[in-house]
Amino acid sequence: MGGNEGAGRPDLSALRIDDQSRAQEGTGRFWRTFAGVVGVVVILTGAGFAVLGRRPAVEVATARPGGGSTATALLNASGYVTPRRRATIAAKITARVVDVLIDEGLEVAEGQVLARLDDSDVQRRLAAARTTRDATAAAIANLEVNLANARRELARQQDLEKEGVASVQALDLARTAADSLQAQIVAVKEQVRAADAQIAVAQQDVDNCTVRAPFAGVVVSKDAQVGEMVSPVSAGGGYTRTGIATIVDMASLETEVDVNESYIARVVPGQRVEAVLDAYPDWRIPSKVRTVIPTADRQKATVKVRISFDKLDPRILPDMGVKVSFLADVKPGSPPAPSALVPMSAVRQSDGRQVVLVVRDGVLERRAVTVGSPRGNDVEVVAGLASGERVVVVGPDDLRDGQKVKIK
Repeated sequence: MGGNEGAGRPDLSALRIDDQSRAQEGTGRFWRTFAGVVGVVVILTGAGFAVLGRRPAVEVATARPGGGSTATALLNASGYVTPRRRATIAAKITARVVDVLIDEGLEVAEGQVLARLDDSDVQRRLAAARTTRDATAAAIANLEVNLANARRELARQQDLEKEGVASVQALDLARTAADSLQAQIVAVKEQVRAADAQIAVAQQDVDNCTVRAPFAGVVVSKDAQVGEMVSPVSAGGGYTRTGIATIVDMASLETEVDVNESYIARVVPGQRVEAVLDAYPDWRIPSKVRTVIPTADRQKATVKVRISFDKLDPRILPDMGVKVSFLADVKPGSPPAPSALVPMSAVRQSDGRQVVLVVRDGVLERRAVTVGSPRGNDVEVVAGLASGERVVVVGPDDLRDGQKVKIK
């Protein structure tokens, strides 16, 4: 039984590993190890560059205007932007429109042609008036020839009368003929002047067919089209226009508000005012009271007040809604007016100073600021920051000056 077990076992003594195969296996293991080390180095290097070159993401907010005033508001009112000079341009005659040279939004100069009307009829009247004048003037030459002959005849009759040949009656007839021709010439010259006046009237009618701007401004309404009839008075029926265009002098824009007569004593000419347009609620416009209209509306119990803007801006348009605050005089020693408003989270503490991080072209700029009073979730910035600049409100704590960032 023991012999059988020895016969069934495999004989491993004859197995051998070739020396060449052992050398190739060692070489492969070396290169695999080398490649692994190089891969780890590359990965670590790439991760290092990624960490060093990354741009932290930040959230920013735009600094809003601070209002520019710390004065107390005595009274609030609402009204509209109105121009002092606003005109609906109409024709002086009734005629058909043949050309309209303007459109809404166009700036026009004083005397600029806005439209032309059909002048065929008035041109014919002008030509007829000139013809009448020329025909009347032509008769003067014939009368002057006859007058010259009458004066010669008068001179002969005077000589004959002195010699006693001609009678006094013949002399009187010669004198009457000369005086009559002289009077006729004077009458015809007056008729020529009357014809010149008719020509002037006809020429004025021709000129009235060209509609011009009475002052420089902006066209805000185009009311007539080519082919329509226009008239200085309404003809009824809705087929005749009474206006061609409406022009507004943008340099005369102001605010008109109604103030309750119970509070009108708080308003005086020259008083400082802050105006806020409904279209731009964050824009406070410095203004002042121009005049208080010296009459009250008995139905509304209000007094009309006109307010002038300190500086006009293209964003201010006629008929815009506006809210105004009548301000009290600033007392000496009052705190300076804020230049901007920013969220409270934008202000950070650094070395005992208050700073903000301004983002400009993707680069951070650390800037010291002077803050004022809080306004809800915002805070006033008195100095160090201008309205419109972007500041970081959310970002890592290790942000530094000059660092590149990306905005979320």
